[in-house]
Amino acid sequence: MNISAKRRDAAFILAFAITAVILLIIPTGFERSIYINATGARAEVIATDDSTIIQTGLFRSGDQRCRVRVLSGEHKGLEMDGVNMLSGSLRDDKVFVPGDTAWVLIERDEAGTPVFINMIDYFRMDKELILAALFVIALIAFSGLRGIRMMLSFAFAFLSIWKVLIPSILHGGNPMLMCLLTLLLLTLVTLPMVSGINRRSLAAILGSVSAMLITFLISIFMTHFLRIHGSVLEMSESLLYCGFMDLDLTSLFSGVVCLSAGGAIMDLSIDVSAAMWEIREHAPSASGKELFRSGMEVGRAGVGTQITTLLLAYMGSYLTLMMVYMAQATPVGNILTSKSIAAEILQTLAGSFGIVLVTPLTALIGILLFRGRTAR
Repeated sequence: MNISAKRRDAAFILAFAITAVILLIIPTGFERSIYINATGARAEVIATDDSTIIQTGLFRSGDQRCRVRVLSGEHKGLEMDGVNMLSGSLRDDKVFVPGDTAWVLIERDEAGTPVFINMIDYFRMDKELILAALFVIALIAFSGLRGIRMMLSFAFAFLSIWKVLIPSILHGGNPMLMCLLTLLLLTLVTLPMVSGINRRSLAAILGSVSAMLITFLISIFMTHFLRIHGSVLEMSESLLYCGFMDLDLTSLFSGVVCLSAGGAIMDLSIDVSAAMWEIREHAPSASGKELFRSGMEVGRAGVGTQITTLLLAYMGSYLTLMMVYMAQATPVGNILTSKSIAAEILQTLAGSFGIVLVTPLTALIGILLFRGRTAR
């Protein structure tokens, strides 16, 4: 890489990092908490009283009384009784023991005096930060400086979804269109960030965008053709109950189908583009036909694993549902025609279409861009 290319990449990385910081600090418009007279804090469980817990088989209901000492925030040092409400749900309920660190919500009266402590859940943020730090260290140790670029790309993708996509939909933007625009933005930024500003990134971008648009059209058509309602998305109905009655859940589902497959499409496109780029660099005399054949060969090798990746990702989230169907000896016809399974089939196959098509599209674009002696 020559000096001008290094400067160009350094400028791009700097601009990328600045943009990520801006995304981090800009407001979403939903910062105002509905808990006006309450504040969150970390607290140590000193003692517990389980006498009011009602045990019914595996399930617990009632409430657990906890004596806690607040460890953070403006009420640090406060000792007070808290209440852990139990709903009979194994997924949502938790039972504390002395020594646990919990995240609590301290409710206050008009004078700011704490009057009630609600035990929210175990405090996990410190452990999550340790896990994230270990991941960053491992990534940088394996990939060197490119690992830093990958982390910046990961952070930008997360912030784009959290600070741009989600607020824009909640503010009334078309869910399907906003998902597509966010995915296109991530493609335009992520691939150059990971692979540098060069022709191979451009070929991957154009191939990815083409495949994503086709996937987008397929998801729109098949969502309506299979009569899938967006309520199949996790917690989607809760959005309606929160006051977003005008939210088009079906449009959101179509956008999610395309968004979910975007990562796999980008991954395969850069593999094909990089392979063709390397061949052109080391064998400048290679013909366009040979480049195309090599790109297709790399793509064919990756398609199978990428499709399997999609299948495992989607099936993993619905594994317990499939186990229930099997345990109840549900007929296969009932399973395949159920809304939730049909939605998973649509997500898997629509994403797979994009993965299959991105290889020839990227290979064709690569032939046009990699003309000449070098691919840069």
